[in-house]
Amino acid sequence: MLKRVLKYFNTGVLTCDEKELDADIWKICKETQKKLVKLNTVYHSDEEISAIMSDIIGEPMGEKFRMFLPFYSDFERNIHIGENVFINSGCHFQDQGGIYIGDDVLIGHNVVLATVNHEIDNYAVSRRQCVDGEHIKARHTIY
Repeated sequence: MLKRVLKYFNTGVLTCDEKELDADIWKICKETQKKLVKLNTVYHSDEEISAIMSDIIGEPMGEKFRMFLPFYSDFERNIHIGENVFINSGCHFQDQGGIYIGDDVLIGHNVVLATVNHEIDNYAVSRRQCVDGEHIKARHTIY
């Protein structure tokens, strides 16, 4: 399920029925919401935050990863985080198009990284045809 959704988000190639894809995306987003509630509602040590984020994004967190909570995302499975990254509180990542954060990156508080846009077209035949996504790359050593 996840591989099919990521392939669509990263290439635009639809390999299944559109309704099936929508159901898969919705299921992944709902799973992410549960994990974000766990992350954002109680105190966690830096190690716990790193472990929970690793579970959420499906990749190990880089060395020296730090984050102030709360943190928000809708999909959360197309985020890639390098070494020595700090994410300040209140950030929102909309990651369907892919978010790539390089090494030694600091992200300020309340930053929104949005990778999806919608065309304004009332005559679009399907929802998929009016979603346009691009990835974001925060390269090495930026703030």
